[in-house]
Amino acid sequence: MLKFIRFIGFLILLTMINSATAKDSPAQQEASLHSPWQALLIKHVVAINDATSTQVDYAGFKADQSQLRSYLSALSQVSQAEFNAWPKSKQLAFLINAYNAWTIELILTRYPKIDSIKELGSFFSSPWSKEFIPLLGETRSLDNIEHTLIRGSDTFKEPRIHFAVNCASIGCPALRSEAYIATHLDAQLEEQTTRFLADTTRNYIKEDKLHLSSIFKWYKEDFEQEFRGAHSLSEFILLYSDALNLTNNQIAKIKANKVAIKFLDYDWALNDTQ
Repeated sequence: MLKFIRFIGFLILLTMINSATAKDSPAQQEASLHSPWQALLIKHVVAINDATSTQVDYAGFKADQSQLRSYLSALSQVSQAEFNAWPKSKQLAFLINAYNAWTIELILTRYPKIDSIKELGSFFSSPWSKEFIPLLGETRSLDNIEHTLIRGSDTFKEPRIHFAVNCASIGCPALRSEAYIATHLDAQLEEQTTRFLADTTRNYIKEDKLHLSSIFKWYKEDFEQEFRGAHSLSEFILLYSDALNLTNNQIAKIKANKVAIKFLDYDWALNDTQ
């Protein structure tokens, strides 16, 4: 009889747990999905250059690779139908997190014997074209996530993603030390954009010449789409004049197209803490 009572009690407890889980809000479910990634980022991402950029403790990620792989497995279990039912902010946060987490996993396949992500490519293909990511029912590459699922979709049209996805290189915008989630996504993307443009090792103005990261050259078309009233790269830059610490005179010259733009060389060295 005692065993029977304990069994019934176990069933009641299990029912209560399942009921509580079922009642979790979509926001709680999203936070739960990305919480392992959040914990890893907090632990292994270090702010530098007055927090305008970050370095990554890949040795720490290597030690915690089982947790990383558990998170990647959870992402892989999300079906295309489930993804399609999400609001676009949740979709975009998911894709950015997936891109960044799988980039770390790619680096760890060679770490510590690696100085640049480019070493993981070959003469015939880049590391970004490697198809090794089981996501949304297909085996995908990093290029597929960024250029097909994000940039290639009419769903998002979001130029600020270029300051959120991270290519494991010094020239990249900061790898954010928290996971992207739908409820905070706009604020997160805005902060990422601001901190990147405030990084004077990547973007600055000097003697009527605007020196910008090559990101703005490679993806210029994205910055020429309508965004908050801006329709050109110069207009997009002016949205963040405070981050660039532009004077009123410099702003006026940029508006009058009297400031030349020079794109800086990109530093592909690994953004490692070592």
